[in-house]
Amino acid sequence: MFSNSGVKAYKADLKNTLALCRFLGDPQDKIKTIHVAGTNGKGSVSHMLAAILQENGYKTGLYTSPHLKDFRERIKINGEMMAEAFLVDFVEKTKEISEEIKPSFFELTFVMALDYFAQTKVDIAVIETGLGGRLDSTNVISPLLSVITNVSFDHMDILGDSLEKIAFEKAGIIKENIPVVIGETSPETKPVFEKKAQESHAPLFFAYEKYEIISSRYETKSLELKILNKKKNEEKLINLDLNGNYQKKNILTVLMAVDLLQNNFSLKEENITGALANVKKITGLFGRWEIIYEKPTVVLDVAHNEDGINQLIQQINQIEFKHLHIIFGMVKDKEIKKVLCQFPKDAFYYFTKAHNPRALPEDELQNMAKKFHLHGEAFSDVNKALKTALNKSSTEDLIVVCGSVFVIAEVESLHN
Repeated sequence: MFSNSGVKAYKADLKNTLALCRFLGDPQDKIKTIHVAGTNGKGSVSHMLAAILQENGYKTGLYTSPHLKDFRERIKINGEMMAEAFLVDFVEKTKEISEEIKPSFFELTFVMALDYFAQTKVDIAVIETGLGGRLDSTNVISPLLSVITNVSFDHMDILGDSLEKIAFEKAGIIKENIPVVIGETSPETKPVFEKKAQESHAPLFFAYEKYEIISSRYETKSLELKILNKKKNEEKLINLDLNGNYQKKNILTVLMAVDLLQNNFSLKEENITGALANVKKITGLFGRWEIIYEKPTVVLDVAHNEDGINQLIQQINQIEFKHLHIIFGMVKDKEIKKVLCQFPKDAFYYFTKAHNPRALPEDELQNMAKKFHLHGEAFSDVNKALKTALNKSSTEDLIVVCGSVFVIAEVESLHN
């Protein structure tokens, strides 16, 4: 499984996925889809789009990864996890072909989602890529719309060591004559997207050319945004229950995508704003600046790469607190030094690890952090770290748990 073994489990072709699809009668051809790729933000964008479609009365499938607590979080319809019975039946009916072609965990899981969505006859399914785009298992679909949130450094051992190379892999989801929305670009990535779109005759839309955030106000449980439609010179107010500062970029991508989806679906303004105010409740999105306790404030965030941590630090810098406590664990195959150099030196640190073979041991992380003048204690378990942080904190302090999806997944629930 990629979750456990990392790059060794990645299969850089679509052969197995296509073989599984053929075996199941090509479920990818029986459903309408939206395809979402990007280094960061693709999970949030996928959930927001699914919430909007669901609130407008469409039976909406949602395929995302990884999961936090339950494998079935990856495959949902209208916010409900896939039925356990379907999962069992699927494994049984694909057992023989699985033993023959030996698909990866991700290949089998994705085709399971396609089969589930096809059998339950969803109106639309939002599909998040796993890794990259061009050779990602999900790239067997022909969507109504492709979306690329952004490109930054992550998984360089697989996707390449430059922004241009990573953008090339993400741009692999751009298909012939299918419109594509790009959330953010840089001088390195924009020409890559333009070239691929031109070659594919795919209409290309940059979200920031149409929409702009005029103002934002952070609340404990929401983000109030005033957004300008530059083409119409109209303003709209959106309350987003995903209150991470980085959602300001994602919301522009979502609004541009919604405009294009109006060609295929009837999406009413009041349902769009209603959905965005209740994404967590509608689709069950967790781990994005998720406040799980107050006084002191305890936040979970799945930020785990250079750009994600940069956005997280920006968020922390906008908030008032007395002392900052950072509980932090990472997997071995990340650019750990590029993450560590961004953290504030005056915080209390609690170095930890997830119970996963890819996790970097907490004492190694602690020693690496010392070189960046980050000091603290090491803990073999995130909940021990969190308990210690809570005991050390005053009611005005901020505790942030971050660095790995696996670490966030192991946090036990807290109650004030």
